[in-house]
Amino acid sequence: MKINIYYGGRGIIDDPTLFVINKMQEILEELRVNVTRYNLYESKGAIATLPQTLKEVDGIILATTVEWYGIGGYMQQFLDACWLFGDKEQIARIYMCPVVMSTTYGEREGKLNLSTAWEILGGLPCSGICGYIENTVMLEMNEQYIRIIEKKAENMYRSISQKMACFPASNQAVKQKIAVPNSDNLTPQETERLSQYVSDDGYVQRQKEDIQELTSLFRNMLSEEGEDNEEEYLGTFRRHFKPQAGFEADYSINIEEKKKKLILSVKGPKLECYYGSLEQPDVDMHMGRSTIEDIVNGRMTFQRAFMSGAMKTRGDFRTMRTLDQIFLFEEKKQ
Repeated sequence: MKINIYYGGRGIIDDPTLFVINKMQEILEELRVNVTRYNLYESKGAIATLPQTLKEVDGIILATTVEWYGIGGYMQQFLDACWLFGDKEQIARIYMCPVVMSTTYGEREGKLNLSTAWEILGGLPCSGICGYIENTVMLEMNEQYIRIIEKKAENMYRSISQKMACFPASNQAVKQKIAVPNSDNLTPQETERLSQYVSDDGYVQRQKEDIQELTSLFRNMLSEEGEDNEEEYLGTFRRHFKPQAGFEADYSINIEEKKKKLILSVKGPKLECYYGSLEQPDVDMHMGRSTIEDIVNGRMTFQRAFMSGAMKTRGDFRTMRTLDQIFLFEEKKQ
């Protein structure tokens, strides 16, 4: 029989959980069980690979200490790794005994969280140990507490050796009905390799650098493609210009996605049309590309664009309305 112990505490000397798992390991080894212990705080960067250690084990002990609130970050990371990278078929055959000792409030909730998480993963939870220990010395000197620990270890050994069945849990049924299947459909070997990559900080850093390089490359390509076309719309306005005798006005059109403004300077029969800037235009307009497209294709007038809110205008309204008289755009027939 093979049992792994995963300790999610900080490893401090007076941690009561350490005494409990040491005593359980001692009892299990007396029963000729092969026990391997993993201190998660010593394997911070390799927690994602620890689900690989679940291979060929018959049972595990998940042990942690509640020092403030919850089961702690290391244990949560390990459970997350089991969900992401663990072999669910293998986990379904593994018994788990939760051990949660508390120096504050929350040991029962912590034990329940571990049992619930293991059930959701598909595993088989055993009756565990939880308790509030204010002084570790009191735990070590109390023969009754030690006897409870020994009995729990023996019960775990008995459950595994006899392959005792567990009643189905509702959270497993709910998971089967509502859980979204993983579209990757990775094999256990591929999942194992993925967990190795995730835990390799050098590999992750190289991937980030490659992504940044590709992002910069595509950004430059888009920037080159998105450069302003200095001739766009100029020919259209020149072709549809119908001068009005004695009329003079300067128009500035700010088109979204254009870096420069479209300037229309009307001096009687002459029209100057270019992209640039004008200090004090008679009418300053702001519109989107779709709006200017509708106008030059005859689907909308400047006045209607203003009235509908598609175009914002500052300046003389009558001068703005004259645009529809000096630029006659006709809608193209299909």
